[in-house]
Amino acid sequence: MTDELSLAPGDTTLTASGIARLANVGRAAVSNWRRRYADFPTPVGGSPASPLFDARAVEDWLRRHGRLRQASTEELAWRHIESHQPAAQISDLLGIAGAYLLARAEQFTGADQLAHADQPDAVEGGLPTPQQLTTRLRELDPGLATMIGPLLPKQWTAQLSALLGTLDQLGTEQGAETAFEYLHSRYVSSAQSLSGLAGTPDPVAEVMLALAGTGARTFDFASGTGSILRMAADQAVRAGRVTRCHAQEINPQYALLTLLRLWFVHLRARRTGLDAEPPVVHIGDSLLADALPDLRADVVVANFPFGIHDWGHDQLAYDPRWVYGLPPRTEPELAWVQHALAHLAPGATAVVLMPPAAASRPAGRRIRAELIRRGTLRAVIALPAGLMPPTGIGLQVWVLSQPDPQQPPSGDLLVVDTTAASADRPLAEVVGDAWRAYRSDNYQELPGVHRTVPAIEVLDDQVDLTPQRHLPQAHDLTVDPAQVIARIKDFDQLLDQLRHVLPAVQQAQEAPLRDAPQADIADLVRSGSISVQRALSRSSRSTGAGADTAVLTGSDILSGGPASGRATRSADDGPGPRVRPGDILVPVIGNKISARVATPEQVGAELGPGAQLIRVDTTRFDPWFVAGVISRTDNARIAGRSSITASGTLRIDVKRLTIPVLPLAQQQAYGQAIRQLVEFRTLLDRAATSGAVLARDISDGLTMGSLGLPS
Repeated sequence: MTDELSLAPGDTTLTASGIARLANVGRAAVSNWRRRYADFPTPVGGSPASPLFDARAVEDWLRRHGRLRQASTEELAWRHIESHQPAAQISDLLGIAGAYLLARAEQFTGADQLAHADQPDAVEGGLPTPQQLTTRLRELDPGLATMIGPLLPKQWTAQLSALLGTLDQLGTEQGAETAFEYLHSRYVSSAQSLSGLAGTPDPVAEVMLALAGTGARTFDFASGTGSILRMAADQAVRAGRVTRCHAQEINPQYALLTLLRLWFVHLRARRTGLDAEPPVVHIGDSLLADALPDLRADVVVANFPFGIHDWGHDQLAYDPRWVYGLPPRTEPELAWVQHALAHLAPGATAVVLMPPAAASRPAGRRIRAELIRRGTLRAVIALPAGLMPPTGIGLQVWVLSQPDPQQPPSGDLLVVDTTAASADRPLAEVVGDAWRAYRSDNYQELPGVHRTVPAIEVLDDQVDLTPQRHLPQAHDLTVDPAQVIARIKDFDQLLDQLRHVLPAVQQAQEAPLRDAPQADIADLVRSGSISVQRALSRSSRSTGAGADTAVLTGSDILSGGPASGRATRSADDGPGPRVRPGDILVPVIGNKISARVATPEQVGAELGPGAQLIRVDTTRFDPWFVAGVISRTDNARIAGRSSITASGTLRIDVKRLTIPVLPLAQQQAYGQAIRQLVEFRTLLDRAATSGAVLARDISDGLTMGSLGLPS
């Protein structure tokens, strides 16, 4: 179901960027319209460099010219929330949306929700009143009704009524839980939520839960909007188990979102026949006002705030939680660690995200030493940098257990450096394999990636727990001088190739690409001159023997290599699209668009779920030219604007883009230059990798005495 993406009631003027969003084009297209169409609205304010246009006049013009884009129901729902004024209350509006969707979903228990989605939610012929919604939520969970009550008006405004009507439609199309998760992901990635909300990306949450394991009670004492807990509850339900989720969160809006997300999973568990207890979420400061002092959970997971120096050091000086020592004022993370341990049942596991400095700061060495001596700290895992925006540093995961009096403590600490592991394997798989090996009877270290460190080796004057400090280098330190000298010559040849592969360019006297008319890829698809194909979704209900098929992945596209992924296809599934010569391959997920023309090794391969292809009429379009113009940096914002994953990456839809229209000969000239640039980037990557290894081996050879300096 789609509709035109209309303006919000409060919009009066638009910038060129705002017009581009309404029409789903780039700013260059808007500039082109201003030049080509005499009836395009004239600016009503702003400056020559950044003009402002009357919003209604622009919308009317776009509608007359058939350029007001069709928006999905989920886009319209988010538009209603995003345009709410004041913007500071956007989280409140999201809470109301979630409460409405939850009440809607709760009505249909014991059967497929979508099968009954056309039934009225409350009073005949209209929406439920705010009072009726509160009553329904109170019957479901009095705590939830208490949280949502202050946010509800006495009666729905026109804007809220429009939102709830759109949510009815969205719930029918997708289901209430899927709808709310979409809105939550947009909220997390929106500018309005960036002040104070740093969610836990899915890859990090997956690592933490792979280490934490499962249990009947799972606790997160700094839940944020509930990303880790929801994943834990979802994993349990998918495995046919239940875990009762407990949470505490200092921010009331985030606590409400946590409770709503957990309730959606809880209803799903009930519909599948699982005997699940409802989630429990409290509002408050976990350290200063512990709402669950008697809780002893089977699993504790937390991504708590770092570096808060007014965490309550003076008020909590004699707190019984400080079993391992009073945390120094400058070590709030060690207070959180001991809070986690205080809520663990004997033998249970806590997994917490930590800043890397907490592993080595002098002020915390006594508590770190005590955690090691008692066998409480079991593992320290170093994560790659950039996983937790906005911070760019590599964080750590600490795994702790509450010592069981019946079991002797382990004397070894597992250290893992995921930055040294193969980039082809999922992070959770690398860490999970290391953790399972560590807990088995036949542990074998993986040099450079993970090993066990005896406690006596750690308990020195520094008690530095940084994994890289305790991991030997994986490469062989024996340096063959003849091989090094030969590789220096090979490296010189590689640099020479780099110098000559760049295309010849000069300052442009004209700008044919900038001034060229733009064609919508979606229109070209409809005309048949371009097609966009993705892998067929695999059937989850098919019967018959499954087949393991090699498929092309997003990583394969970027490397230019052959198909390396695997997909299971049932007997009822047909083969996916196969790559032909000249096809343009694009990963479905990414931080940018990286389009590549298929290499000979990729021709004939089947597309995997993470890949898509563009097939052009080569009598009209040059594939390398098309790949280059759609890979332009600013296109990522357009192609992925309406679909941002929970981890912050973009789901790329190339049909949203435009391409410049040029004669084929001109396209081919640009295409040749773009092809050379791709080759240049490939050689540059090889040079960077080879150069790093060469520098390391030369350094080792010099310091070990197998290489010398010329006299």
